[in-house]
Amino acid sequence: MADDLRFLVGIDGGGTSCRARLCDHNGQLLAEAKTGSANILLGAEVAMASIQDAIATAAAQAGLAGADFSHMAVGLALAGAEHRKAWYDFMAQPHPYGRMALNTDGYGACLGAWNGQDGAIFIAGTGSVGILRRGKEITVLGGREFPISDQGSGAIMGLRLIQQVLLSVDGIVPQTELVRHVLAHFGQDVDAIVEWSKTARPCDYGQFSPQIFRLSEQNDSLAVALLQQTATDIEMWLNALLTRGADQVCLMGGIGERIAPWLTPAIQRRLAAPQGDAMDGAILIAQGDHNLYPL
Repeated sequence: MADDLRFLVGIDGGGTSCRARLCDHNGQLLAEAKTGSANILLGAEVAMASIQDAIATAAAQAGLAGADFSHMAVGLALAGAEHRKAWYDFMAQPHPYGRMALNTDGYGACLGAWNGQDGAIFIAGTGSVGILRRGKEITVLGGREFPISDQGSGAIMGLRLIQQVLLSVDGIVPQTELVRHVLAHFGQDVDAIVEWSKTARPCDYGQFSPQIFRLSEQNDSLAVALLQQTATDIEMWLNALLTRGADQVCLMGGIGERIAPWLTPAIQRRLAAPQGDAMDGAILIAQGDHNLYPL
């Protein structure tokens, strides 16, 4: 690291939040902060504003409110960074930092999970994506966003849930406790569900995931079926990563961290515990040559 770059900053940014981790040049944690959306597909300026806010907040917490930001090397692991135009639009913006490198949030998660070494991950959260890293060669599976991709995610599981709820209203499938929970959420108003669906985001569908897991423990037939289908989808992605050459895969994300018991024993044996998270990966991005596209 250059002598004038005294601080490392890791940024993990998605559609919901932007997390910043500020470290000294040795990687010693100084402070962390969290702000709004940093998905660069939702606007390069919006993402940059969230990032600068998060970094300034972390610096203030570390007692560095008056610090020269030009002494910071910033590693960005951001949602939407895989889109070339969005990547270049974001990186074309002025910023006060000494160095800035940008890659995807999935790449950051993979770096963190394997502590900078080669390896594979599958993220099953609100969305889903599989990543296999072998040196500079990166294989990405899925991750083309809801609703056309993201199988194995909370969003797709929530979409299937809403479909089953509507079928139950029509008397085609049974009404379970999970169905009644969703109907109560919408005030027993089917028109409200239809209206909601016109503007619902992936996170809106994914909000039902905790209840699905909870009611599966009570053997709710719909909750069980939804988790079985989600597990089948995740196994599809895991098998694809293994076929591509992965030895083991780290399961990450809110769904991934809870789905292992629903997977077959053969797949469970190929899982590995992550050594770190996307924030750790973002710090590694700050330390090395990890830009997704050439500047």
